[in-house]
Amino acid sequence: MNTYWLEHAWLGDRVENGVVVDLVPPDAPGPVPVDEELGDGTRAPGPVPPGHLLAVRTGVPAPPPGAVRLPGLTLPGLANAHSHAFHRALRATVQVGSGTFWTWRETMYRFAAALTPDSYHALARAVYAEMALAGITAVGEFHYLHHQPDGRPYDNPNAMGEALIAAAADAGIRLTLLDTAYLSSGFGAAPDRHQRRFSDSTADAWAERVSLLRGDSHTLIGAAVHSVRAVPAGQLATVADFARHRDAPLHVHLSEQRAENEACLAATGRTPTQLLADHGVLGPRTTGVHNTHLTDEDITLIGTSGTGTCMCPTTERDLADGIGPAPRLQRAGSPLSLGSDSHAVIDLFEETRALELNERLRTRTRGHWTAAALLRAATADGHAALGRPEAGTLAPGAPADLTTLALDTVRTAGAPPLLGAETAVFAASAADVTHVLVGGRVIVRDGVHVRLPGTGRALAEAVAAVRDGGGR
Repeated sequence: MNTYWLEHAWLGDRVENGVVVDLVPPDAPGPVPVDEELGDGTRAPGPVPPGHLLAVRTGVPAPPPGAVRLPGLTLPGLANAHSHAFHRALRATVQVGSGTFWTWRETMYRFAAALTPDSYHALARAVYAEMALAGITAVGEFHYLHHQPDGRPYDNPNAMGEALIAAAADAGIRLTLLDTAYLSSGFGAAPDRHQRRFSDSTADAWAERVSLLRGDSHTLIGAAVHSVRAVPAGQLATVADFARHRDAPLHVHLSEQRAENEACLAATGRTPTQLLADHGVLGPRTTGVHNTHLTDEDITLIGTSGTGTCMCPTTERDLADGIGPAPRLQRAGSPLSLGSDSHAVIDLFEETRALELNERLRTRTRGHWTAAALLRAATADGHAALGRPEAGTLAPGAPADLTTLALDTVRTAGAPPLLGAETAVFAASAADVTHVLVGGRVIVRDGVHVRLPGTGRALAEAVAAVRDGGGR
C-alpha cells in the first residue's frame, strides 16, 4: 500500500485539511482486499484494483510514518474533454492578422497536411506532457487525421490513431480516442483536397476501420461525428449505433458556427440539433462540443435527452465563435464538461473561470456557478463524458489520479486554504501545478514531467517539424 498525506484536499463539496489517501500500488499483482482496520466510512466497497484508492481519511494533522507529503491543495485529476492535439502547432501563428473561424481553418488544413504517424506521435507526446504539467490526467482526443494527405490509407489503416495512443502512454495520461467520422465537405459534397485524409468515404467503412482499434487499461476507444455538415444525415445512425453497441462515448461538434446552422436548415429543413435527434445521435452517452448557437427547442432536446455539453471557452473566444448558453443547458439537464480544443492555451483552470466570467460579461451579473460546480465540470463530469464515470473524485475505489496545486505562489498565496476551490478556479493557473499522479504513478514531480523533463524543448522541436512541413 502507498500512502500520501494531502495538506489540503478538495473532496467534491468542501476542502478538508490533513487528508490521508491509501492506494494500491500500480504494480501490485492484483486487487487488494479491503483492510478492515482503516475505519468505517473510509474503505472501498470491495477488492481494489492496482492504481486505485483504497481509503480516504480526513482530520489527520500530520503525515503518518512513511507517507509522502503533498503540500498545497490536491484535487482529483482534471479531464480535458476535447482536444485536437495537432492544433497545438498553430499557437501564435494563427494570431497574426484578423479573420474568422473559416480563415483560421485554412491555416489549420496546411498544418494537418504536414503530419505523418511519426511526427504526429512526437507532437502529441509533447502536447500530452504539457497537459500533464497542467494537472490533466485524461484527455478526449477528437481524432480525424486518419489517412495519407491524398486520402490513401496507410499500410496500417489506424497508424495515426495508434500514434496518439502511444503518445498518451508515453506522456502517462489516460486517453479516450474519439475516432471521428468525417466524410463530406458539407451536406453531401465530396471532401475537398484538404479533407481527403480525413475521410473513410462511408460510415460503414469508417466503422470497419475503427473496429480494429484496441483499448487498454489507459485507453478507451470512442466515436465522434465531426459535425452535421461532415457526415451525411443518412449515415449518422451508423456512427451512433457503433457507439451504442460498444457502450462507448460519442462526441459531436454542434452548432459552433451560425453558418453551419444556416446551411443545415437550407439542406435539411432542420437545425443541427434536430437532425441529430432525428437520427438517434443524442443521449446520455453523447456530448455536444460547443453547443453555441442553439434555439430554445435545441436546448430542450439536448437537456431532456441527457446529452452532455463540452464548452471550450478559450478556443471559442479565440475563434470569435460566441458564448454558448451553458447555464440554460445545464438547467435543462445537460452535464457540463470542459476542453482546451485548439490549445490556444492548455489550462483547465482558465477554462473553468472563463465559463463563469463569460456569463458575467454577457449578463452583467455574477455568480452563475459556485467554484465547486466549476471544478466538477473539470473533473467528475469531464471524466464521465470520456467514458470514465468512476474517475474524477477522491473517494475509495476511484482511480488514484491526483493533481496538486501550490497555494504559495504569487497567484495563489494569501487566501485561507478552506477557500482552495475558489483559489483554484479564480486565481490559479496551470503553472501552479506541482504534482500529478495517474493510476498511482507519479507523472509530474515538483512541476517537472518525470518522463519528458525537457517538455518545452520537445514541444519546440515537434512544432518546428510540423511547421517546416506545413510550409510546403
